[in-house]
Amino acid sequence: MTASTLGPVLRTRPRSETRAPVTSTYNELLGRVRSEGLLERRRGFYITMFAVLTVGLLGAAAGFVLLGDSWFQLLIAAALGLIFTQFAFLGHEASHRQVFASGPANDRAGRLIATWLVGMSYQWWMTKHTRHHANPNTAGKDPDIAFDTISFTVEDAARQRGLLAAITRRQGYLFFPLLLLEGVNLHVTSVRSLLARGPVERRRSELVAIGLRLSIFVAIVFLMLPLGMAFAFLGVQLAVFGVYMGASFAPNHKGMPLLPAGSRVDFLNKQVLTSRNIRGGWTMSALMGGLNHQIEHHLFPSMPRPHLRRARELVRAHCAAHDIPYTETGLVTSYGIVIRYLNRVGLAARDPFDCPAAAQYRRA
Repeated sequence: MTASTLGPVLRTRPRSETRAPVTSTYNELLGRVRSEGLLERRRGFYITMFAVLTVGLLGAAAGFVLLGDSWFQLLIAAALGLIFTQFAFLGHEASHRQVFASGPANDRAGRLIATWLVGMSYQWWMTKHTRHHANPNTAGKDPDIAFDTISFTVEDAARQRGLLAAITRRQGYLFFPLLLLEGVNLHVTSVRSLLARGPVERRRSELVAIGLRLSIFVAIVFLMLPLGMAFAFLGVQLAVFGVYMGASFAPNHKGMPLLPAGSRVDFLNKQVLTSRNIRGGWTMSALMGGLNHQIEHHLFPSMPRPHLRRARELVRAHCAAHDIPYTETGLVTSYGIVIRYLNRVGLAARDPFDCPAAAQYRRA
């Protein structure tokens, strides 16, 4: 599979008697990873990251107070969007047990960051993200490819009517503009999930935390700034937050092979074939919160961010030795792949005889 492959359907091949069982090869890879200590925690790294971001947040708060009634406040708003996203990355890593050896300690840290600092439901994220990791890009099982304004499958695209149908036909080009609203969507979805019927762990405490975080933040903005400037400030902060979050998570799986509902694929192939890495070294890792090493993150979810780069070398060599396609591309190229794939899905919905899956088989 090359960086430009847009295969939306995973085609499996019969198991050859000469091929080593994939499960055993994963255990072999896991053994190498453990032998190099790549699953050991790096608390110092995460404490440093949290401290740096906290200083950045306090600096932004000081700048907000000092600037007062000035349109330069929009720069502070943009900075806050970046800082809150970086905090969200830390919350994501805590949810994967990457920070502390203790599960409860990770949960406490993750919930503190997600609810009090970012304003998102940790419980909602855990439920959604756990399902994604168990079945990435699997129809009916991965919530990340479920319809939510954007259609990731032809079936979902074909069901849209009216305005949503018009959006779907152009959804590739509209993807990044729609991310301007993703910040609002994340806050609203978090609150809605906590108000839903059925058991929700820590429902009350998360509602209180998110309610206080959002209301205090909004109140301070409107108390300190003129009405129009306050709305602009919130708009910029939420827009930057939404675009940064979406632009960091989207390249990892969108446009990669989809697994049909009910398919049976071994763990190693399922995680590698549906994931895409982004080149760029330490700079990209800092920018994307380690999500640029998506393949390694899916194979070893509890691996701390600093170890993913070395794990990449081991995984690439393992995949090459066992004839498993390993996809890695540049960030800008990955965005092009995502846009083209979404456009193909949206346009194919107009013609049931011309869909990405059929096109993939015709090219085979």
